[in-house]
Amino acid sequence: MTTDVVAKLALKYSNPGPRYTSYPTIPSWSEDGVTQEQWKEAMVKGFNESNETTGISMYIHIPFCENYCYFCGCNAHRTTDHSFEKPYIDALIKEWQMYLDVFPGKLNVKELHIGGGTPTFFSPENLIRLVDTMFKDVNRMDNYIFSFETNPRSTTKEHLEALYSVGFRRMSFGIQDFDPTVQQEINRPQSFELVKEKIDMARQIGFNSVNFDLVYGLPKQTLATVTDTIQKVMELRPDRLAFYGYGHNPHLYEGQRRFKVEDLPVGDIKQELYDKGRAMLESIGYHEVGMDHFAIEGDALYDALKNGTLHRNFMGYTENTTQMMLALGASSISDTWYAFAQNERTDDRYMEEVNKGRFPIMRGHLLSDEDLVLRRHILNLMCRQETSWEDPKLYTEELDVARYRLEDMENDGIVELGEKSVKVTEIGVPFLRNICMAFDAHLWRSDSLSKAYNVSRDIQKEYIEKARQAKLQKVD
Repeated sequence: MTTDVVAKLALKYSNPGPRYTSYPTIPSWSEDGVTQEQWKEAMVKGFNESNETTGISMYIHIPFCENYCYFCGCNAHRTTDHSFEKPYIDALIKEWQMYLDVFPGKLNVKELHIGGGTPTFFSPENLIRLVDTMFKDVNRMDNYIFSFETNPRSTTKEHLEALYSVGFRRMSFGIQDFDPTVQQEINRPQSFELVKEKIDMARQIGFNSVNFDLVYGLPKQTLATVTDTIQKVMELRPDRLAFYGYGHNPHLYEGQRRFKVEDLPVGDIKQELYDKGRAMLESIGYHEVGMDHFAIEGDALYDALKNGTLHRNFMGYTENTTQMMLALGASSISDTWYAFAQNERTDDRYMEEVNKGRFPIMRGHLLSDEDLVLRRHILNLMCRQETSWEDPKLYTEELDVARYRLEDMENDGIVELGEKSVKVTEIGVPFLRNICMAFDAHLWRSDSLSKAYNVSRDIQKEYIEKARQAKLQKVD
């Protein structure tokens, strides 16, 4: 297929869509939420099904940052006051103990990721205290993985040595773009030399896996800045990286209001930035393992894609297929497979609820039988790039409608449709988000979501009628 055809497809399917780190996505969660007792029941059910087999994943959110990155859409608390460290760590440990008190046995942890904010806002001593205290009565499974996000400006050799001493071997750098002008626009000044210094330091200490987060669509970005950034990536050679599109939501994030609209690459120009970056990454040996994610051969993420064990959760892609993920800290989201729960967003409200002895749930969702089936198919597409509902346990009536939503994509060569299956083609991988939207029953049934994602409710009626007629023909 020619470059021109691929570019036309990219424009055709350029409308926004969820990242599907969960299904249902957060805007679709039930207004009824999850009660304290329902959450405890869902945790015990998830524990009993997964603890002895896959183990569980953990996420800890540290929201504090000393500097404000204007592009950021994460839950962050900008402050230089480090007196927040002790009470916040105390709350994390107390929340963790609440979980341990609910589980009917000793917990087996497969992976831990600490994100933010800036995790290295905490002192090395406090990071050691946090991890040592939480894991004194918890099993670390064989080949467990501990990783953390790092800002090269605030991460010291002492931080790296401390984290290494308690089991961390992976780290993720927020690079975004190496161009000084772009960095100035987003208030994230960090030189190539500084990043290289911290990576060299980490590898000398013993860290064996490095991830980069890159972002395209930032203010003042051009093909030249993206080209230069990827060339610098070649020199540093991270094992894996994420290449995300910037989401401009100034109504939600104050820092983004500083950007001039005319400075933001959009439409064709933004797509060209991605196409250029993707082509360059592939030319130097990176393989697209899923939506926005790339890895070199030999990296565990690439191996997981090849052997069918790739998994996706609220932390993104991982090689560990764990059914259950427990998340601690302000705004973090836990998943028992049967229910989701998100913590209070502000650290003040989070600590207040935990200190009352309550799970600090701000909102949640109990998955219906249909949710569970559709979730499995969306996860299959995201991680294995194909799915099938030949097994009656993996069937729900919404799949009959979803199949018709994909017919146009089949005509465009993005998917291959079977009677009860979907397979993503090689050129279809960049459109995983669009493919999964066809399975998102909540999106198609919601007026607000269908408008947000440019989904036609009139076409939806047409798909439903086609599915109904096909069913009647089978009965005849």
